[in-house]
Amino acid sequence: MKSFCSSRLAVFFALLLGAGAAHAVEYVSVSDSSAILYDAPSTHAKKMFVVNRYMPLEQVVTLESWVKVRDRSGRSYWVEKSALSSKRYVFALLPMVDVRAAPHRGAARLFQVRQQVALEYINSAGNGWIRVRHQDGNIGYVRSSEVWGG
Repeated sequence: MKSFCSSRLAVFFALLLGAGAAHAVEYVSVSDSSAILYDAPSTHAKKMFVVNRYMPLEQVVTLESWVKVRDRSGRSYWVEKSALSSKRYVFALLPMVDVRAAPHRGAARLFQVRQQVALEYINSAGNGWIRVRHQDGNIGYVRSSEVWGG
């Protein structure tokens, strides 16, 4: 009986971990100079917003030529797939975000970026930090809670 229970428990945890992995958040960014967000997957649908290059968006559903995306407020829109890139960017959320030399608060500040400045996402450094690249080529770390798209 003990073996049966431990086997069931192992299967339960494997399914639980698999379900978490299946729901990993995927981000895309606007690759064109701007993109129109629609309320449905058609150029005849209502135009909701125009967003600028590098805007990070959470990818929700992908169709042949349309992608349903979510913005940082949680609202969903449709955008033409051709206007997007898989290259990831993050946007600073706070009025000023510190970019550090290492992934911890005590590390030297390399530079600061203003709210809505795009930084290229390189990878997750763990412990709530993201490695990023500024458009001028400088690389550093930001706290994931201070940016959107990571």
